[in-house]
Amino acid sequence: LHLSIRRQRQMCIRDRNGWHVAHGGVVMTMLDNVMSLAGRSLEPGIRGGVTIEMKTSFMQPGGVEGDRMLAKGKVLHASASIYFCEGELWNADKLVAKASGTFKFIRRTDVAKKMQQA
Repeated sequence: LHLSIRRQRQMCIRDRNGWHVAHGGVVMTMLDNVMSLAGRSLEPGIRGGVTIEMKTSFMQPGGVEGDRMLAKGKVLHASASIYFCEGELWNADKLVAKASGTFKFIRRTDVAKKMQQA
């Protein structure tokens, strides 16, 4: 399976913490986003993915203002309604953080059925 997605973000002043490096929340958001996108790209009927669980390990401080951070996400396994992913966040050749996540599929038809039942 191992489908992978990449996204980049140039760090700006609002992305920094008190030590003037990438805020942990920015790092985790980028990882969550790229893992969910990897899962959503598996089939066109998936409207979104809801994060069920996510674990993040921070290896070193993130980038500073102007650095271009690269998030990589991939699907390790997918079942009928759940997918399991890994993600990495890089600042040039430095691994900033690594994450694993479990996501629930939300299909387009599921949303329509719920609206009809209401």
